[in-house]
Amino acid sequence: MVNSKQIIAIVAAIAKRMELEKNFLTELDNEIGDGDHGINLSRGFKSVQEKLPTWTDKDIGTILKNVGMELVSTVGGASGPLYGTAFMKAGNVCKGKTELTDADFTAAFGAAVGGVQMRGKAVEGEKTMLDALCPALKALRDDIDSGRTLIEAMTDAVDAAAKGVEFTKTIVATKGRAAYLGERSIGHQDPGATSSLYMLQTVLEVLKRD
Repeated sequence: MVNSKQIIAIVAAIAKRMELEKNFLTELDNEIGDGDHGINLSRGFKSVQEKLPTWTDKDIGTILKNVGMELVSTVGGASGPLYGTAFMKAGNVCKGKTELTDADFTAAFGAAVGGVQMRGKAVEGEKTMLDALCPALKALRDDIDSGRTLIEAMTDAVDAAAKGVEFTKTIVATKGRAAYLGERSIGHQDPGATSSLYMLQTVLEVLKRD
């Protein structure tokens, strides 16, 4: 089970991680994008972190929805609507819940990834955050379906996401600003896939800790 307190801890930890990684993510984005991915995410999650204390008594669905709405309103570029939608869609699945079963957690992650696909009109293999998120979701679902624990499943999900980030270096970008580079985008890892990996790593760290 994952409870509301752990969700708050996860979001707070993600905010710290985004601040820590903002320069590196921005460097990645300088190479193939607008050069603002890390700065934007850090700013958005800082705003989320400031609001977190007022959400501690809320159910998980409300917490996630609030995170999503805050990201949409404070993060510039494409990542605000994409990550914002992901959190809001996950929130819809968790509506009214103060605890998540492994199946609930998996369903919420599935809804988040589906939200990114819908909002970004993208699929796996286009050098986007989905190249980390889709393999992670598949690994999580497969493990939970086969009876493994959430920690084991998230460990495999993080491994799959890391491989996905490496995969983005080998393909041509066909979405967003990076698509303008065409073949020149090969050799660069996708900033969105990288920030997605960092978030998944942070989720796993908090689950292991708590």
